[in-house]
Amino acid sequence: MTHTEDLTKDLQRMMHLAADEDHDLEPFLNFGLEWILRLAPVDLVTVLLLESEHLVVRAAKGSLADDRVRRHAVALSKFPSIQEALNACGPRVFEEHDHADGEGDLFDGVLDLPHGHACMVIPLCHGVQPQGILAFDRAQCGTYDKHTVQLLEIFAQILAMALYQAEQSQLLRTLVQQARERERLLVEDAGGDDWLTPKASKSAAMRMLAHRIEQVAATPTPVLIRGETGTGKEGVAALIHAAGERRRQPLIKINCAAIPENLLESEMFGVVRGAFTGAVKDRPGRFRMANGGTLFLDEIGEMPLSLQAKLLRVLQEGTFEPVGGDRTIKVDVRVVAATNVDLLKAIEAKTFREDLYYRLNVFPIELPPLRERLDDLPSLCETLLRRLSKRLGKGRLYLADDVLAQLVRYPWPGNIRELGNVLERAVILAQGQVITCKDLDLSARTAGLTKSPSPAVAVAPAPDYIGGAMTLDEVQRRHIIAILEQVDGKIYGGGGAAELLAMKPSTLQSRMKKLGIERRVQFSS
Repeated sequence: MTHTEDLTKDLQRMMHLAADEDHDLEPFLNFGLEWILRLAPVDLVTVLLLESEHLVVRAAKGSLADDRVRRHAVALSKFPSIQEALNACGPRVFEEHDHADGEGDLFDGVLDLPHGHACMVIPLCHGVQPQGILAFDRAQCGTYDKHTVQLLEIFAQILAMALYQAEQSQLLRTLVQQARERERLLVEDAGGDDWLTPKASKSAAMRMLAHRIEQVAATPTPVLIRGETGTGKEGVAALIHAAGERRRQPLIKINCAAIPENLLESEMFGVVRGAFTGAVKDRPGRFRMANGGTLFLDEIGEMPLSLQAKLLRVLQEGTFEPVGGDRTIKVDVRVVAATNVDLLKAIEAKTFREDLYYRLNVFPIELPPLRERLDDLPSLCETLLRRLSKRLGKGRLYLADDVLAQLVRYPWPGNIRELGNVLERAVILAQGQVITCKDLDLSARTAGLTKSPSPAVAVAPAPDYIGGAMTLDEVQRRHIIAILEQVDGKIYGGGGAAELLAMKPSTLQSRMKKLGIERRVQFSS
């Protein structure tokens, strides 16, 4: 076999290795660099790839190759002649006067090569996009013949193609991984909180909330949702996302209080393989998965101070670096945050950044607690029971006549989430399709929250909330009158009606006016 036939066979094998379906560069680089050592009189051949503004050694072969060489990286700014070669995508031979200009060589401080040694670089370019360089070094003076340079350029072209294919393959794997991660998160979050759509609410506060959601949904403005635990903050975030232009993009959720502090940064911003023990592969993080869509940060008040500065940067600039990486990632993410923490007090306590608060609080939304929207209680119960019926396989479920009155009396510190839990427990305990007060067992929950009504106070029983003759307004009216009778008309202060009903005095007065209850109503003795 002739020398030309050998070269042709070697180039064909390299093409085959470069086109490998797994896009594993190691076999290609091992064979290719060994081929170069046989072809050209060099003591060191290295592949250096561009990473940000640095050239980092990816592979090295030859008598001068050692661990120091394989760990080497240089700032491209120190080598304007190499930058020119990259821009031109053409080979560059360096002679003694080139090093005398103060530029030095790639391995200064690593290899003790004599002045006048022969070196050459061939840029790796796919199209006009530079990827790095092939560098050739000889310890002694010498030249590279034209035929050898041509063959080395062919190898550089094949290597550039292999690098591009490997990069595209990695990008595809990352996109597939992100899609699977999004699917996993959507499955996990599919249940969500059961709550009532604001537009369908009988509460004026909730209808105002619906209006505010419509106002902000079409903008990229950050939203801060405030409210007690269990009021449906996650549901509001979902409505904001669904009503905006990003609705066809993902809504990704993360609970800042549910993930350990040492894992929260990598969960939010992603991690580069090898960044820490257990980081066996790159992970995109929630911000990258939410790119183009919305990221819901629940319990933002529990975010560690160490991460708040990084979050502020994303909000202001749309950029961040993953854990263990130095590559800047740019994203377009609409952030909706939620908290039941008083962030102003957290700022005073130095546990929350003031600049982050004002960046998040551009458009605040306040969610009313369940005890201030009891008009929605029948509809909420109907919705929750319908979903529980389907999930638990119980068939159609109903509330007994007196159950709604008992539900109205309860202060609901856990709001809609607690209501759902109470009803689920009652459904499990119920002997049939009708849920009774015994099934609810609110007595243990009520103990210590409010004073029990006097046995002498009569509260009218509530009908079944589905199709009953008595309205909820009438149930509430009779219950408030009974409490006012118990406290001799006192509204404010300790032992007053507002305290017993777990309501703000102003809210109680507003409801009394709505229900037609006079302040100085004459109660029966």
